[in-house]
Amino acid sequence: MDEKKNKGHELRLVAFEVTRSCNLSCVHCRASSEYGPYPDELSTQEAFTLLKDIKRLGQPIVILTGGEPLLREDIFDIASYGTEMGLRMVMATNGTLLNQQTAKRIMASGIKRVSISLDGADSSSHDGFRRVQGSFDASLKGIQVLKDAGIEFQINTTIVKSNKDQLPKINQLAVNLGAKAHHIFLLVPVGRGGEVGDISLEAQEYEKILEWFLERKVQVPLELKATCAPQYFRIMRQRAKEKGREVSYKTHGLDAVTRGCLGGISFCFVGHRGQIQPCGYLEVECGNIREKPFDEIWCESPIFKTLRDYSLYKGKCGRCEYLKVCGGCRARAYEFYGDFMMEEPLCSYIPISLRAK
Repeated sequence: MDEKKNKGHELRLVAFEVTRSCNLSCVHCRASSEYGPYPDELSTQEAFTLLKDIKRLGQPIVILTGGEPLLREDIFDIASYGTEMGLRMVMATNGTLLNQQTAKRIMASGIKRVSISLDGADSSSHDGFRRVQGSFDASLKGIQVLKDAGIEFQINTTIVKSNKDQLPKINQLAVNLGAKAHHIFLLVPVGRGGEVGDISLEAQEYEKILEWFLERKVQVPLELKATCAPQYFRIMRQRAKEKGREVSYKTHGLDAVTRGCLGGISFCFVGHRGQIQPCGYLEVECGNIREKPFDEIWCESPIFKTLRDYSLYKGKCGRCEYLKVCGGCRARAYEFYGDFMMEEPLCSYIPISLRAK
């Protein structure tokens, strides 16, 4: 595939669900993952072909995720192949399976950063969220293993009603642990996250959390980023506008500040059986790598083309002056309206064009 066809929609990030199997049973899991096994997952060779096709589009970051990626026996073969291809390989894990031997293999395979999820500041809150007793302590031990090996790591936190008040403590814990970054994820109610009752925050609660997180950015020695929270990028630019100054943003890497919702724009998700989606939470299939090369799907998928056409956005998102920097969460729109081009249902901002005069 000619890289010129990718111009204007540069692929920056790919999340590759290498397996759906997991050793935990988290309350919010988008995939409702269990230990498995899950039949018909992509083979080692299919994974290699995928990475080869991704490389034809440039040098995006590839996130090896799951489930729990460390449950896949050939995970380091896949990571090494991606590294040899010139891709930046990173891994998202719950941290409970990390040990010294695993850390050595992470280093040898060229994985540049490991993210570990902490959804509580103590064992009672985190273990309740992860639904496995001892998972908090096991994750902390995993983090220590990474530190001892000199492997860069970040903390990921999914925010729901039960842990929203713990966010300051979790953020400080990330500082104390020596993390490179802290990324927060605002829940998208799919999978188990949509089955266990109303655990999502209200729009105004999201707004307050994102405002606090932005203020925290200059107070801690961490790279802070909000994911599945496109409003964060609108708030960021609102604050800059209020202060009457232009702000320069990092535009590449794991902590890049580009656009709110990146699904189909500069990011996509590859499922464990080869299905391509705009993101892991927006379960609309854009193609399958077993039927068509990844790079062709990225460039030609009608769903991706729709997401890239700002004139097709509906509701207040389509009328919003921050559409190009925010875009609203397409997955939440799909879950709420059954239409991924509708407005973000958990945004409290009223566009200027819709305000009463």
